[in-house]
Amino acid sequence: MQKFNLLSQLQRNAVAIISLVIALTSLGYNTWRNEQSEGNRNQRFASFMILLKLNELQQLVFHRRYDPDLEAKGNPRTGWTYILTIKDLSQVLPPPLPASADKLRATWNINWEDIENGQNNADNILAGLDEMRDKTITLLKTLE
Repeated sequence: MQKFNLLSQLQRNAVAIISLVIALTSLGYNTWRNEQSEGNRNQRFASFMILLKLNELQQLVFHRRYDPDLEAKGNPRTGWTYILTIKDLSQVLPPPLPASADKLRATWNINWEDIENGQNNADNILAGLDEMRDKTITLLKTLE
């Protein structure tokens, strides 16, 4: 009797049970999709900010290397703020970007003081900027 009662209850409420399963599945998927979208938005925003700071740092290197008299536009100490911002923003991005930011910071640390006198120093920094830029653009292309 108990089995028959349970089976009849399931038959009478089949539509409600199916609706509940569909609602819970939809809610779960929607929540997951929103989390994915938010993560992508955060990565996209951080990537664009990194590209902006990379370009500002590249402009600073160009001014310092080719127009050393323009101290206001080419103060290499200003580059540290760009480097630290890039490093901070890269922490919300997937590998290999945090490692690339650390590498760029190390390259800047070695070469920043003598940009105007050594073409090799400027080239090292510019190569690091290009590597970071390429990896950031690659990440942007993979985001959904």
